[in-house]
Amino acid sequence: MKQYATDKLRNVAFVAHAGAGKTSLAEALLFRSGATKRLGNVDDGTSILDHDPEEIRRKVSISTSVASAQWQDHKINCLDTPGYFDFAGEVIGSLRVSDGSVVVVCASSGIEVGTEKVWEYADDNKLPRIIFVNKLDRENADFTKVLNQLQEMYGPQVIPIQLPIGQAETFQGLVDLVKMKAFMYKDGKVEETEIPAELQDDVDQYREALIEAVAVTDDDLAMKYLEGETLTQEEVEKALGEGTKTREVIPVLCGSAMTGAGVDTLMDYCIHCLPAPNEVGNVKAVDTDGEEISRPQSADEPLAALVYKTMADPYVGKLTLFRVYSGVLKSDSQVFNSTKDLDERIGQLFLIKGKEQTPVDSVVAGDLAAVAKLQHTTTGDTLCDRANKVKLPPIAFPQPSLVMAVHPKSKGDEDKIASGLTRLQEEDPTFAVSRVAETAQTVVSGMGDMHLEIIASRLASKFGAEVELSTPKVPYKETIKGTADVRGRHRKQSGGRGQFGDVYIKMEPLPSGEGYEFVDEIFGGAVPRQYIPAVDKGVQESLVEGVLAGYPVVDVRVTLYDGSYHSVDSSEMAFKIAASMAFKEAFMEAQPILLEPIMNVEVTVPDAYMGDIIGDLNKKRGRIAGMDPRGGIQVIKAQAPQAELFRYATDLRSITQGRGSFTMEFSHYEEVPSHIAEQVIAESKEETA
Repeated sequence: MKQYATDKLRNVAFVAHAGAGKTSLAEALLFRSGATKRLGNVDDGTSILDHDPEEIRRKVSISTSVASAQWQDHKINCLDTPGYFDFAGEVIGSLRVSDGSVVVVCASSGIEVGTEKVWEYADDNKLPRIIFVNKLDRENADFTKVLNQLQEMYGPQVIPIQLPIGQAETFQGLVDLVKMKAFMYKDGKVEETEIPAELQDDVDQYREALIEAVAVTDDDLAMKYLEGETLTQEEVEKALGEGTKTREVIPVLCGSAMTGAGVDTLMDYCIHCLPAPNEVGNVKAVDTDGEEISRPQSADEPLAALVYKTMADPYVGKLTLFRVYSGVLKSDSQVFNSTKDLDERIGQLFLIKGKEQTPVDSVVAGDLAAVAKLQHTTTGDTLCDRANKVKLPPIAFPQPSLVMAVHPKSKGDEDKIASGLTRLQEEDPTFAVSRVAETAQTVVSGMGDMHLEIIASRLASKFGAEVELSTPKVPYKETIKGTADVRGRHRKQSGGRGQFGDVYIKMEPLPSGEGYEFVDEIFGGAVPRQYIPAVDKGVQESLVEGVLAGYPVVDVRVTLYDGSYHSVDSSEMAFKIAASMAFKEAFMEAQPILLEPIMNVEVTVPDAYMGDIIGDLNKKRGRIAGMDPRGGIQVIKAQAPQAELFRYATDLRSITQGRGSFTMEFSHYEEVPSHIAEQVIAESKEETA
């Protein structure tokens, strides 16, 4: 592939609500530009971008795919992102390395929750954007209705620069309000024609709105417009491009990915209205002294590149996708990973087109590429010159919110599962794996049900380990509220040397979080000194699996104050057993209770959902700690038992149609209500029976 200079590059993320057709649009763009010889189709499983077996099976995008289109002596790097909330991390990573975005909106569905989400992500990255109203050939398509929605939600800077000719079954083409030309599409071909007479009034009205919108982006043009002078075609086009790049104008285009209508003009406006990397401004980084530096996005600067995605390729192993922000990265070179503080050997560089890889010798500032088999580098790392060490800001990925326990379907697969989960965790920053000591379970955390289902499927297909997912066990703990004073006596005589251990202990509660304390109050050798550690050990072993329901015992003080021994039959083992017997009896006498983990929860939702969220938290035994209104958004702070929150990610999504988000962290342990404790204890006894 031809090497393009930085000013000829466009990095464009295609973002949308699931089902709006962004993958089909990107496929049409690749086909129209000649990057592919056939038009890929998601429903048929022939998509170049949705090439993962899970994507083909489910007919949805689950990860970002990259492909490049060459158009009018420019290269457009298209990042096709998933639309489902479960894969928000993919969208965030892609927008981080993009310089502009195409927000795809369905002409019949209009603005959906996913549209709102990706708009927020684009705002977070201060990205210029183009809106493409897709599926105008679909039943119930209504361009005017969608345009009104967009302007109502995102303001008057949303300006149509194209109008459809017909809609739904009558859709034939579009009128371009910038070029003041009509384009008719039939059988994959485009024909320039006169503007239909029946649309002339609408065209004049929207053309005037366009000129007014672009005029206010420039003082000289604004003055010229207000004085009644006519703006030249060149002035309109230039102001539109500059206004879009500064986010003062958000142009609305239209068409159909399935027929290819509007795809060519979309590429025209991606080149004209979205910025080249060097137009975005200098990239910010931190040097070795922690000082912020600013570096031009130029091939003449020292190297700085950011890894935005890691994936396991079945043929070349781990594939690392990156963007070069400054300098030039060359194949077969040595670079420095400033995040890990390690050298990294770069092998063959590749340009990516779906699952295809094209070898290249070098990658210039502003371009996207990939390299295989890096040893230390993971998503979010910075690669740079050792002589000019810098660290780019990492990507702020969302924290996983849904937790499930993993169980092998077949015995002996534990090692394969552990290895596979580790590899998948390297690929996906929104996926986490941990081991819960209290419940002896391996748990995985992700962004939602589909996310974790796909993780399980990939474990089976890539690593040959089939697993089941289930709700995790709650890491309960046991403690006491009262005191007890008991004797533990172990005596066994079966011929020859016997066993004898005799201890008197007091048990009392400690303040929360104190753990365990052993006190030795033996006087006069009632228990010989060499056996006292065995008493402590016998108690500690009993702490691991509590008496009530087998959960760890915490916050108790055990005092050994008396006992007796036999000069021949006593031993460490005998005293350990006696201590364990005493502990279990004392524990049951000292008003034992079950403790459960309480979590701090912070829920962010639009005002309209506040009542429903508070009601749901109350049902979950939650306590509302406070509310913080933030301009149409409510931040609700609460505490609730972990047992009620394992499915909260799904519940919140259902209540708010995906508009809500939450964070959760451990706070403390509290006593379980008696009716719930009885149920937990009964279930535990059934499991161990």
